[in-house]
Amino acid sequence: MSRLGAVIAGGRASRFGSDKAMALWQGRPLIDHAIAALRPFADEIIVCGRAHDGMVSVADRPAPDMGPLGGICAALHHARTHGHDAVLTVGCDTPLLPGPLFERLTADAPTFVAQLPLIGCWPTGLAAGLDAFLAEDRKHAIRVWAAEAGALAIDWRGLANVNEPGDLAGLSPGS
Repeated sequence: MSRLGAVIAGGRASRFGSDKAMALWQGRPLIDHAIAALRPFADEIIVCGRAHDGMVSVADRPAPDMGPLGGICAALHHARTHGHDAVLTVGCDTPLLPGPLFERLTADAPTFVAQLPLIGCWPTGLAAGLDAFLAEDRKHAIRVWAAEAGALAIDWRGLANVNEPGDLAGLSPGS
């Protein structure tokens, strides 16, 4: 099974107050930590929603400002056209992602982390259904779409998610 790794990085970071993806932690931007975490588990890695040096970048689909599902949708379509079977997604703001988590997410069926639903594994066959979901005039939440897609939520507590500068300051490699 070929997997595309996708770092979702198109958000506004309004709670953070500046470009969260480029905020430094341990001397590297947060986005680079997410890319490094995906590398052993993906055949190709892309960045969704923004440009990032040295990386293939894709625009959110169907349009910017669709929230995380816009990035997931873009990744699913990129994966389908580039011969991948599934997409592993993470946010640019989750720098401490353990390898065993990705092993749990690499199933044939869609799976996501219950506590952070942006972290998931999505078969590319879900692309058309996500297009239809995003075309509807309704709340575009990952949990709602995942439930409609029959995705399995897995429990994985303790993942660090950076939303505010204080979250970044409180990160430690063991957290």
